[in-house]
Amino acid sequence: MEAALSCHPYAAITAQRLLPVLRNADADEAVRQATALLAAGCRAVELTTSTPGWAEAVARTVPLTDARGRPAVIGVGTVTTAVAARTALDAGAAFLISPYPAPEVREVALERGAVFIEGGFTPGEIASAVRAGGAAKVFPAHVGGSAFIRSLKAVLPDALIIPTGGIAPGEVRDWLAAGAAAVGIGSGLPADPGELAAVFTDLAQPCCGSCAGTEPRP
Repeated sequence: MEAALSCHPYAAITAQRLLPVLRNADADEAVRQATALLAAGCRAVELTTSTPGWAEAVARTVPLTDARGRPAVIGVGTVTTAVAARTALDAGAAFLISPYPAPEVREVALERGAVFIEGGFTPGEIASAVRAGGAAKVFPAHVGGSAFIRSLKAVLPDALIIPTGGIAPGEVRDWLAAGAAAVGIGSGLPADPGELAAVFTDLAQPCCGSCAGTEPRP
């Protein structure tokens, strides 16, 4: 059954603006890293099917809350088959992400009423993903650079575009300035809890009305 959330995953992701992408050695490590991220002020986390035991990790992290007591928004990335999509949703995933066009996953998402951020690289692939789900993952983002995002936004101004691949944490603001709704980061985040919390505090924006009362006071 899909996770019940107080706000839409897109709201949580775009408020956070940096989406951690976890590729771990096993489920225990994925749960530990996700828990550390949530404690540091992160709320939306993308686990991936490349982690052995990933479905178990999803099921164990979905019930967690972030540092403000809000439900965690746990998604699953590298979802490219109908079987993986159904398994992720049955484990409680709030959203699915693919690295490239995945018609089978799109069909499951439609059938289940699930949030699917479909991947693409060409303007046609990205436009198709946006028409289907309102958002698209651009991968591998570093190939086109942030200027590519700016060009895409010129023709898809309302699209939520999430570039991922080869982007360092220190480059996130450049991609946001080019029009990215959020940026996927697979490595390079600091291990120190204080430094990690500072990354999310620096980038975070208010979420939605459902989060009123849990947002930090100015």
